[in-house]
Parts: sequence; C-alpha cells; structure tokens
Amino acid sequence: MNKLISAAAALSLTGFVGMASARDYISVVGSSTVYPFATMVAEQFGKTSKFKTPKIESAGSGGGLKLFCAGVGVEHPDITNASRRIKKSEVERCAKNGVEEIIEVKVGYDGIALANCKKAPQFSVTRKDIFLALAKDVPDPKAPESGKLVPNLYQTWKEVNGNLPDMAIEVLGPPPTSGTRDAFAELAMESGCKKVGWINAMKKKDKKMYKSICHTVREDGKYIEAGENDNLIVQKLEANKGALGVFGYSFLDQNSDKVQGSLVDGVSPTFEKITDGSYPVSRPLFFYVKKAHMGKIPGIDAFVAEFTSEKAWGDEGYLADKGLIPMPVEERKIFKSNVDSMRRLTLK
Repeated sequence: MNKLISAAAALSLTGFVGMASARDYISVVGSSTVYPFATMVAEQFGKTSKFKTPKIESAGSGGGLKLFCAGVGVEHPDITNASRRIKKSEVERCAKNGVEEIIEVKVGYDGIALANCKKAPQFSVTRKDIFLALAKDVPDPKAPESGKLVPNLYQTWKEVNGNLPDMAIEVLGPPPTSGTRDAFAELAMESGCKKVGWINAMKKKDKKMYKSICHTVREDGKYIEAGENDNLIVQKLEANKGALGVFGYSFLDQNSDKVQGSLVDGVSPTFEKITDGSYPVSRPLFFYVKKAHMGKIPGIDAFVAEFTSEKAWGDEGYLADKGLIPMPVEERKIFKSNVDSMRRLTLK
C-alpha cells in the first residue's frame, strides 16, 4: 500500500528509475499561492549556494500535482507546491506512475480573501452569504427549509441577504485546478452550506450529494474564472468597483494599496487573525518532493533545507515579509526535524 511521507512517517518502496542523464537545475511546479514564496526561496538559494537557481512554474495545485505524479525522471518535476493537502486519489495516481516516495512539507498558513477595490466600501459577508451567492443550486428562497433545491437565480447581494448592498453578484476567482478554489469551496462555501440544517444533515446520509451541493459553483457568469493569474484579478477589481475577487492573503498583502479584504463573519483577513485562527477562511500551504529525485538532481536537499530554515519560514524570516503566515515554533520544529531526518537518509 502506497503511503505519503508526512511529518510523522516515511515510506521506502522503490529506488530511482529512468534518470538517464540528470538535469542541472531543480524543476518546481504547482500552486500560484505558494509560487511567490518558492520563487523567493529559489532566488536566495541561487545567490547563496553552488547550485543553479531552480525553475519555478505556476500551474495551480491540481495542475502541478498532475505533472508531479506523471512519473520519475528528468522530464518530470522534482517538487510541486500546493495550497491544499494532496488528495488520496493523487497519491494513488503517483503510485500508479512509479512515484512511490513523496515527502510532504508544510510551510505555513494562508488566508483566502474575498477582496474588492480599495476605492469602494469594504464588503462584509457571512459564509452562508457566500454559499447562497455562488452555489449552482440553492435552497428554494420561498421555502428554505423545505428540502428543495432550485437553480441559483440570485442576481444581487441584497437578494441573498437584505443587509447587503444592492449590487450585482460578480466574483472573479481561480479555476477548478487551483488549490485556492478547492480551499475556498471547502472553507467558505461548505462552511456556509452547513448553516442550512437539512443540507448539513445530508452529510451523514449521502456525503457525495452533500459535497456536490456545497462545492459546485454556479456557471451563469456570476462567478468568473480568471485563470491562475492573480494579477489579472487585481486589475479587474481596480477597473470594476462592484466586483469581488478571490485570492490568497499573501497576494492581498502585496497589493494592499489597490485592494482590501472583506470581513467574513465579522473578521477581517489580517496576519494576526489568520495566525490566531479567528479568521474563518484560512488554510495550510505545502510542497511535495519526489524522493527518488533527491541525490540525482543537484541541490534538491539543499533547496529543501533553505525553504525550511528559520531565516526563510521563521517568524522574522524573509517569507513572512512576503506574506507567509509562519507556523508556530513547535510545529516548525516537528516538520524541520522530520525533513532533516529524511534528507540524511537520502544522502547516505
């Protein structure tokens, strides 16, 4: 049975295969949210080590894991970033393609912001409002507790909740391949979906139907997929003061002169609120390393060491300056210890 190498365990099944000639640089793909952090580590690594600067590509969490799990060898990436934990189905796909040893590294936390133009009034919604505004099917507005779903016909935020502004629902966000989209669906939409009693009760009876109701986004133009380019979302929010956008806190922080985060359940997406857990739409960030490539592609172990160093992911590290929410000290120690143990085993 294939297993994921987590902070607590490692698996050892097969050796490195298919590496006829090694690349002289590290190939990293994956999450657009983790991309700026990985890029900064790669730049520091390129300046301070004897190895070439790693090549970092943004393909979304799902897209990156698809590339990562395609096989072992120089034609496949060594590391993939993810703004959600790897799924069981992805671990199984990796194993099917010979990627049977995966090291999981949690690097910190991020909050998902529902933001708008800073020149517009700050928005304030509940997670239930988000679900009702963006789900494909919603409880019948005429009889919400009847157990009947209808296609989502809400056109304005005021129709969703009489206390919200009378402006058209228009939300720009990431595509299904994005970990940000996955996390937004789980942390914002599903959490709001649970507020409807009869849907919440369905979770025990028909989990598949429950998840479909809570996670499926409407496709009538109210939610607009903006690709993996968060810069494009910011540009569109600046041009349209009535629109909202979905992206990670780090990107909100980097563009705080242009956009502002909405309050969700009365809490704003700030560094402090995400760190103390009070902001409800927050998530952990990861990267995954193909253990078979360590020792074959130059510098992977050193790159992982740089990423998990206090000067990078620590409370005063350069990634915190970039917007990463550091893990608590004790949690960092656990991951660092296990990563170092895995590196030592690989290098023997």
